[in-house]
Amino acid sequence: MGMRTSRRPRGAKGIILLEVLISVLVLAFGVLGIIGLQAAAIQHTTTAKYRTDASFIANARIGEIWAGPNAPGTFGEADTDVSAAFPGASLPNGKRTTTIAGERVTVRVTWQAPGADRVSNVVVVAHVAK
Repeated sequence: MGMRTSRRPRGAKGIILLEVLISVLVLAFGVLGIIGLQAAAIQHTTTAKYRTDASFIANARIGEIWAGPNAPGTFGEADTDVSAAFPGASLPNGKRTTTIAGERVTVRVTWQAPGADRVSNVVVVAHVAK
């Protein structure tokens, strides 16, 4: 018996190279998708960190008012920079406003993230009776 060799048809030269190029293209799109997901995850994590810091700052202000010996009306403030009072908090352009109406205390913390086109805020409302 003779040895059988398989031969490709004459017009099929280079088909393997084309298949490899297509598979590399599919792989590249998959890697780009994963990179995009990673960038979105980092952005959402940073936004969550800012909101957590702002919530902490607002709740700390409510705690100061509750624990303070003075009447709540003496704690009012407008656009106070929070970077000096909370050096561990990383709120870019962070400002705190405290308004007091009777026993109702409203603390608003605002910040603007780098590259953001709008200002974000967290508002905490508490009832403080002395």
